[in-house]
Amino acid sequence: MSPAAVGVDAGPLRSEPAGAIPGELVVARAWKYDGGPHWVVPGTYLGADAAGHWIFQPAGAFVARPGAGFYAASDAVCLVPHQGPSGPDATVRTADWVATFYDAAHPGDFRIYIDVSTGIGWRPLRPTGWEVHSVDMDLDVVRSSTRGVYLDDEDEFAEHRAAYGYPDGLVARMSAAAAELMAAVEGRRGVFDVEPGSGASRAARAWLEDGRRLASSSGG
Repeated sequence: MSPAAVGVDAGPLRSEPAGAIPGELVVARAWKYDGGPHWVVPGTYLGADAAGHWIFQPAGAFVARPGAGFYAASDAVCLVPHQGPSGPDATVRTADWVATFYDAAHPGDFRIYIDVSTGIGWRPLRPTGWEVHSVDMDLDVVRSSTRGVYLDDEDEFAEHRAAYGYPDGLVARMSAAAAELMAAVEGRRGVFDVEPGSGASRAARAWLEDGRRLASSSGG
């Protein structure tokens, strides 16, 4: 199944959430390449910068996929890069990814978790807010406070390549995206620059603080 076919009954996806307002609901919906549903995470739109669109995902948010669900143990921010040609300030050329950033409040060791993805796009919600859709392509670039930087789920990528029939061109594109993201995270470039000790992204920390202030002011 083509990733472009996901959710076609609800209308086409948009490359950008034009007119999105800070404080609006954003539901992140990930899919697998065969059209099966993957993780769904609710959050709040914070704003955009040269890197992309930032979404606050608070502690206590219900995170679910078929057969699994949990309440988020800590605050996080999700970054959805601008789709289309990269600008001069872009950290990486590829836009085939969605990143989640954590700080020391996270009980685990993740600080940066990047899902290599395709088919990324936005759709307005009724009565207000947005969905952001992506097709998860298995490969994950991770910065851990204990294990450093590593590429995860290469075995799953190989298995799904055979099971789902990933086209060769898509395999090459996702592999190249993973390699570029690995280099950027290892090199601490742009939004992937991290604070010594905590390993938390400097850019993401500012958006996390914005999200916490917004949640506090709204009684969240």
